[in-house]
Amino acid sequence: MADWTERYRPSTLAEVRGNDKARDALREWAESWEDHRKAVILHGSPGVGKTSAAHALANDLGWPTIELNASDQRKADIVKRIAGEAARSGTLTEGSAGRRLVILDEADNFHGNVDYGGSRAVTDVIKSANQPVVLIANEFYDMSQGLRNSCETIEFRDVSKRSIVPVLRDICRQEGIEFETEALEAIAENTSGDLRSAVNDLQAIAETEDRLTAEAVVTGERDRTKGIFDFLDEVIKEKGAQEALYASYDVDETPDDLINWIEDNVPKDFEGGELADAYTALARADRWLGRVRATQNYSYWRYAGDNMTAGVAAARREPKGGWTRYGPPSYWRKLGSSRSARDRRDYVARKIAESGGVSMSSARREVLPYLAAMTHHCKNRELTVAMTARYELDAEHVSFVTGSGKDTNKVQDIVADAERLREEAAVEGSGGAFEGARRSTTDEDEAVTEDDPGKETTDGAETEREADDDGDEGEDENDSQSGLGDFM
Repeated sequence: MADWTERYRPSTLAEVRGNDKARDALREWAESWEDHRKAVILHGSPGVGKTSAAHALANDLGWPTIELNASDQRKADIVKRIAGEAARSGTLTEGSAGRRLVILDEADNFHGNVDYGGSRAVTDVIKSANQPVVLIANEFYDMSQGLRNSCETIEFRDVSKRSIVPVLRDICRQEGIEFETEALEAIAENTSGDLRSAVNDLQAIAETEDRLTAEAVVTGERDRTKGIFDFLDEVIKEKGAQEALYASYDVDETPDDLINWIEDNVPKDFEGGELADAYTALARADRWLGRVRATQNYSYWRYAGDNMTAGVAAARREPKGGWTRYGPPSYWRKLGSSRSARDRRDYVARKIAESGGVSMSSARREVLPYLAAMTHHCKNRELTVAMTARYELDAEHVSFVTGSGKDTNKVQDIVADAERLREEAAVEGSGGAFEGARRSTTDEDEAVTEDDPGKETTDGAETEREADDDGDEGEDENDSQSGLGDFM
């Protein structure tokens, strides 16, 4: 059966649901483009219609589209060659007034030191573009400030339940599916503003049910969850690489969902080298999924599936027994729904990026999940203290990464130990300046006490402050070129 998200993708802007203000702003941007000639950034959560709106706009205006994906075209010279040519060329036979629409998806993948060339290249392209350019991003602030300032911005908000239900109802009627309104409302409620996921869930249930009922929605979710737990046992604990791959064929999940289930649950049974190897396999799977999104070539799902199942099973170094309380991938998947959670996540990711010389996107997607797994509930106390010291985290952010309560004695003690660790590292990096300052201050204090017990020891305090400054400089210099090992 064809993918309903593609079959029922809006063909005109009028069909884009749930973001009327954003839709109207996009049309106004396009119709006035000759006056301002600026690119536009469409940003918001996945599945809210950003890419669909861009293509619908092109259809409305008769503009051919050239679509690029930042995940694949990461190097500056490639972006300049392809995006630059697309933005500058065009003839009167190509759409209205010779216009063509350049769409750069996943534009938030250009960020930080690693992608600096790519980010700068895109900024140069859109500043000199003779064609309209649309950039699509999930995380607005993951893009460089220069790139953001060069564009107009339009936010696409999560689609409301009352906007999702009519879309599902229209699809049911066109597919000839009998339905209960309560069933559609349940699907809309479960997908938390993600219209694309709602359509996918509708299709999955409709393929197994003659009539769509609220009970079928609840039962289907319960059966699906039971099946996924059996699958996780097979991949993480029981089966070999080939058997784990075969087990995935019986699970009613797309690879995009399956990888989240595995990623969130594998730390409950794997640790150390096993966990590192498993996450390496998951990272490879994620890259293949990125290619699927970029090219719409679903044959790449096979390679993603190989890595996330056989790859993870192969990472197991010793038998696993007993019962494990697996759970849905709620923690990392849902943290983006809360602004405060996003702020905490981005704060930690920024600390990692600044310290490790990586992009913020890489820190958030590749490093932070590792740290969360390895410091879960502060079980590896030594590593948790080292992490806290390295990234200068307070109790709130230690709590966020580890999943422990910030007011617990455990977290408070870790923060205190991390502060002592940083002070010791500063003293060691000062080359004896602190020790000399203490001797100087002590000698002077004694001298002053003998001469005039009431006189303040200001000179000694100034000496100690100067030594503090020297120690801080040494600490920063060492931090920029070292890892957690410096604190362990």
